[in-house]
Amino acid sequence: MRFDERFLDEIKSRLRPSDVIGRTVKLQKRGREFVGLSPFTKEKTPSFYVNDDKGQFFDFSSGKTGDLISFLQETERLSFTEAVERLAAEAGLSLPEQDPRAAETEKKRQGLSEWLDLAAKWFEAELRRPSGQAARAYLEQRGLPDSDWARFRIGFAPDGRTRLKDYLIAQGARPAELIEAGLLIEPEGGGAPYDRFRDRIIFPITDGRGRTLSFGGRAMDPQARAKYLNGPESPLFHKGSTLYGLAEARKILAAAPANERPPLVVVEGYMDVIACARAGVAAVAPLGTALTEEQMELLWRFHPEPTLCFDGDRAGQQAAFRAMDRALPLLKPGRSFGFGRVTGGKDADDVLREQGAAALRTQMSQAVGFAETLFRREHDLEVLDTPERRAGFKARLRQAAASIADRDLQQAYREDLLQRFDALNRPQRQDGAAPGPAWTRGRTGRFGGKFREWVDPAPTVLGRSAAEKLARGLDLVPAALIKYALMDPGVLDGHLEDSLIARGLGDEALVDLVREIIRLRLEAEHLDSAGLARHLASCGFSDLLKDIDRAAAISGAPILKSDVSLEGARSQWSQAFDSLSRLAALDEAIATAKGNLGERSAMEAFEHLKGERDALRRTIRDWNE
Repeated sequence: MRFDERFLDEIKSRLRPSDVIGRTVKLQKRGREFVGLSPFTKEKTPSFYVNDDKGQFFDFSSGKTGDLISFLQETERLSFTEAVERLAAEAGLSLPEQDPRAAETEKKRQGLSEWLDLAAKWFEAELRRPSGQAARAYLEQRGLPDSDWARFRIGFAPDGRTRLKDYLIAQGARPAELIEAGLLIEPEGGGAPYDRFRDRIIFPITDGRGRTLSFGGRAMDPQARAKYLNGPESPLFHKGSTLYGLAEARKILAAAPANERPPLVVVEGYMDVIACARAGVAAVAPLGTALTEEQMELLWRFHPEPTLCFDGDRAGQQAAFRAMDRALPLLKPGRSFGFGRVTGGKDADDVLREQGAAALRTQMSQAVGFAETLFRREHDLEVLDTPERRAGFKARLRQAAASIADRDLQQAYREDLLQRFDALNRPQRQDGAAPGPAWTRGRTGRFGGKFREWVDPAPTVLGRSAAEKLARGLDLVPAALIKYALMDPGVLDGHLEDSLIARGLGDEALVDLVREIIRLRLEAEHLDSAGLARHLASCGFSDLLKDIDRAAAISGAPILKSDVSLEGARSQWSQAFDSLSRLAALDEAIATAKGNLGERSAMEAFEHLKGERDALRRTIRDWNE
């Protein structure tokens, strides 16, 4: 029975994956996701994730992923129809009347899939026959040994107008079916259809489960009009929603240790994908078109930050920038792209052949973040030698940030990009030296600590030394809360999406550190205190961690005392965090109210807010003492 997509969407909208899956898999909330032990493999470390927002499960130990329907199919060995019927009953929906036309369409799709699979086997066999000798020599010349041909199902379409057609018709296929599957071309002026792929090395294009959808062919004749040729759109194949190499990439991601997240790289061609896979790097490629929104959504199903690594020439750079513009509106917390480039103007296939697998893995793991790449692109558009051009640069940064649909991330990007702009345009020192890092001075924080503030360089050695000491001053309450979180990372789990977290708990000196802790907390299976400390030290936070230790010791916060129980410390931590959140909200409300003091009632409300804020400040200060 063929079900309408709207009916399937209605089922999924009524049922939460975590509720249904949670009946057979013990799940624990972790940030936006639920995590548990894989129902498909025997494991001790949880690597099975359920995301209600995406309606998907992800099992990194087996490589399986899907929705509620596929979960029941995999775990209870139900057919697609049986799984839908079970979920529809649970959702309180009656099954729709069977649509004869839909059933006929599904039957046709299944028939086309069978002919494509048979064609793939024929291409593979032809590569090893005498007609494939030149193709075999070419593959070996490109450094692809015959031991890998079967892994990637590489084949060969011999020269001749009807070689494949004759074979498939002898197996019972009809020409009309083969035309619809994209295997034959029907002449526009009439006449008998003929093979689409001739004298070409064949690369099967599959879905994420390895089912053949179409083919790509690389011409053996250097004078051929099209060096690479993909099959046409068909009932099974849609270029804009398919990625070459996805099935193999899923296997590589699934084989990675549970505590690691290997990169998922987007490259440009078939041979680049294969080179990466041979080096142990998960890679995919779009099919001759710019990366589409559908392909981006597909990538994010398997990795939160895929790396776009197009060729280093002008065309490759333009492809990366087009992808950047398409991706900007879709970015969300935990969903972005990195940008990489193979050095020396080469592609991944060249690096594997000339430098080896280790060099390729190293290059593919070195990605630049989205925000930094965006800033570089806008910066390099023109020489910023006039106020007008600098103002234009700043306007472009604002416009780029404004295109992000997620409001919180939009604000974070605006702040990040403008901070980079300000750092770039910091005035020269009076002695003509390069700006370099400016010294800072402290100003009193809300709870007795110091906030960092940019000032002109101190003129003397003693002055610079004093400025450095002041710069390390931290607000005591945020420092104490972070110190405890470093000892007990689990205390953060209920607060990962709070806006105060993104602001470093109220101390701007802690923003980058807190964001790195949250990122690692969301990604790591297990995050103990020692492992977290080692990771932060490796990221360059060693000095800041020492400052946090000093500030936390000065604070005298009760949560850091050795005689406090775990339950009691967590309770006090949450109370202090809630107080900081309330104080931040009051500060914002007071700032807003200042602009509306025309009426007596507004003035009374303003004074009430100030009174509440000051009382809360005293409470927080007393907590230190």
